[in-house]
Amino acid sequence: MTATPARARLAAALDRAGMLLVLAVLVAVCWAAVPGFGTSRNAADLLLQVSTVGMVASTMLFCLASGNFDLSVGTVIPCGGVLCALVLRQTGSAPLAIAVALAFGAVVGLVNGVVVAKFRINALIATLSTLMMARGAAFVFAEGKSIGINSPAVLNLANVAFPVFRDPGTGAIVFQISLPVWICLGLFAFFGFVLARTAFGRNTLAIGGNEEAARLAGIAVDRVKITIFAVQGLVAALAGVLLAARMGIGDPKTAQGIELSIISACVLGGVSLAGGVGRMSHVVAGVFIMGIVENAMNLLGIDSFYQYIVRGAILLGAVLFDRFRTRR
Repeated sequence: MTATPARARLAAALDRAGMLLVLAVLVAVCWAAVPGFGTSRNAADLLLQVSTVGMVASTMLFCLASGNFDLSVGTVIPCGGVLCALVLRQTGSAPLAIAVALAFGAVVGLVNGVVVAKFRINALIATLSTLMMARGAAFVFAEGKSIGINSPAVLNLANVAFPVFRDPGTGAIVFQISLPVWICLGLFAFFGFVLARTAFGRNTLAIGGNEEAARLAGIAVDRVKITIFAVQGLVAALAGVLLAARMGIGDPKTAQGIELSIISACVLGGVSLAGGVGRMSHVVAGVFIMGIVENAMNLLGIDSFYQYIVRGAILLGAVLFDRFRTRR
């Protein structure tokens, strides 16, 4: 009689903190076994590496929690960077270039939301269609070439770093974090608060849990879905602008397949593909687990072809784990 409640408590504890425990173990193993992993330079590089996936995962959480997903982010990201570089070259205005890129992302997300919410089109088909259209638009805008960025105002978005730890004796910078990382952490905090503490977050989870019941309860289901997709597109374009600033170019060929890494990180972090379940702390853990695995493989010199296999295996494992947890 006492075993069942004990197992239930253990299962609940693992659901709450399981991924954080996996992350802690992974960090410890890599710290001990991977040369160069524990250096401050690699830590800063790792944070910058996961920032792009982390930004978009913070809003992909809402898509998945509402019972949908967005594949189009994989091309909105490079297209946002290309548009920013193109407008910058034509006008020389960094604020205008960034605004145009963000507006493009929001419009793509709005189209996704309207098609999914109003026309009841499956999110897979809707976002796959806009993925292909956005990819074509990126190549059309760039005429198939990379567009250089020579504006200090845009380049500083990625290249400016802020020291967070100095040597007490010499005052030399020991560890610093770049602006994209701060933006990523800010998005984690903001959207985590929205999901956990606001009516919009509760409505998102309610729609994913049972859309018809949410509609009968008076929730504006279509409006919530459209808002989620629009915000998702805007954040993806922001990530694209920051990625282009890091590279110094707007390139339509960047970030290929990143949408799978983003969804993998969310599912690995416990966001249910069936909807209705999601927590930002788990998504953060999933993002860092994916990033640490890729970082460790790079430090070990593992060929990129094998890295694709590992990433695919992680995605499959995450989906199987989600299926097991749902059945349980």
